[in-house]
Amino acid sequence: MNIRSLTRGDGVVIGAAVLLFIASFLDVFSVDNAPDSLDLTSAWDSGPLLMGVTFSGIIAAACIVLGRGLPQPPKVIGIDLVTLGTAFAILTAWNALGQIFDPAGGVENMMGGDGPDAGIGLILSLIAALAMAAGAVLSMTVPALKAPLMGAGGPAPAPAPYGGPSAPQAGYGYPGPGAQATPAPYGQQQNFGAQAPAPAQAQPAQAQPAAAQPAAPAENFSPFWFAVPVARPLYAEDGSSATIAELAPGTWYLAVEQRGQALVAQTQDGRRGVLQDTTGIQRG
Repeated sequence: MNIRSLTRGDGVVIGAAVLLFIASFLDVFSVDNAPDSLDLTSAWDSGPLLMGVTFSGIIAAACIVLGRGLPQPPKVIGIDLVTLGTAFAILTAWNALGQIFDPAGGVENMMGGDGPDAGIGLILSLIAALAMAAGAVLSMTVPALKAPLMGAGGPAPAPAPYGGPSAPQAGYGYPGPGAQATPAPYGQQQNFGAQAPAPAQAQPAQAQPAAAQPAAPAENFSPFWFAVPVARPLYAEDGSSATIAELAPGTWYLAVEQRGQALVAQTQDGRRGVLQDTTGIQRG
């Protein structure tokens, strides 16, 4: 499970689930002038509150976290886990709203008089449920909540000898020590033992087309983290030549979609664009 796939909105959902669990142990009712010996109930003494708010919110958070973090999350009756968790979060907020309006569940109508007011446990449950629903829904639309929860960064390269140039680490996208081979395109294996081809004669530069149609997204794609070996531009998703950002080496970026040999990448501030040159990238 890759926790770096979680967004800031997912962090709000997780925090709200923790608050829901804490609130389940606090008093549901508040009775004026109640004696100290009066033992007021908690959510664990109320089936509708426990099932409809506490457990519903915890299930929502679990579905969202698993849907984001698992490489290939399963589907429930054809619905992906993030969508199912968002639906549970909205249902949790709806149930908590009904509980706050009628804490006693109509008992005061049978006994006459005013019933007890909402206690601290019920109030905190409503706040947590509303925050969870907002985090689950807005993380799909608000760029600030769509940004990765974990800060950018990755394994630092080994220090170079004093006065010498720093060499890239061997691994995905990098040849081994002493290799003299050109990098293979993204998704193909490089034969590092083969002799490098003779350099071709320089060809006159050709004009880049003004705009190109974006390729269709690849199916069964799982988001992953990657770093580029050198600085590379990130182009707009509409297929134009406009550059929206520049990816810097030593920083991890999230690949959210694949279009042919290109990747749709997301920066730390939530901007998305197309990385056309994916040769030599290092997967996290």
